[in-house]
Amino acid sequence: MTPYYSEDGMTIYHGDCQEIFIGLKAPRFDLLLTDPPYGIGEAAGKNASRGKLAISKDYGNDEWDDKPAHQAIALFRPFCRWQIIFGGNYYHLPPTRCWLVWDKDNNSNDFADCELAWTNLDKAVRKLTHRWNGMLQQPGMAKEVRAHPTQKPEAVMRWALSHAPDDVRSVFDPFLGSGTSLVEAKRAGKTGVGIEREEKYCEIAANRLSQRVLPFHEHTA
Repeated sequence: MTPYYSEDGMTIYHGDCQEIFIGLKAPRFDLLLTDPPYGIGEAAGKNASRGKLAISKDYGNDEWDDKPAHQAIALFRPFCRWQIIFGGNYYHLPPTRCWLVWDKDNNSNDFADCELAWTNLDKAVRKLTHRWNGMLQQPGMAKEVRAHPTQKPEAVMRWALSHAPDDVRSVFDPFLGSGTSLVEAKRAGKTGVGIEREEKYCEIAANRLSQRVLPFHEHTA
């Protein structure tokens, strides 16, 4: 199976995540760090109708968020020792003592105030406040270009990754999007494998990973 991109311990595959995973003979990873579809239609041009302070970005009209990927998540979990799954409240997952709570500090709009990541980590609930509201981003930090409708800020993925055990060396993200999870894995000195069904996002993720010195903000459009 030929990767879309492979360099410096980071590999991206383009296609259906379940088919590719099975083709890889079910490899094992230390950490599943992913933001799968929630099934709330965020890919279907919803973002373009939002926003009060400025014209919202139109990411196009796709179908990848039509329903949660229950079967895929069930397939991947046994092959990853540790798991951090954003949007875990939309999935059938076991009870856990450690949810990661991201407070988006987004004031009054129709977006959720917080996003939840389910984990199997043995620690208490943790919370991060990081503003992510269109053109309004966390004060005091360089602005990131948003290339994907459900893109997570680098700081949020970096925070999530920081809660994984110190011995984590390999990271797997089967719903890679614009690649933030692997950007942070690379920055932390880990290896990573990502899978993305939309080629336009594979290209963006590959461009981000190909930077020799990863900045703390993204310049790729």
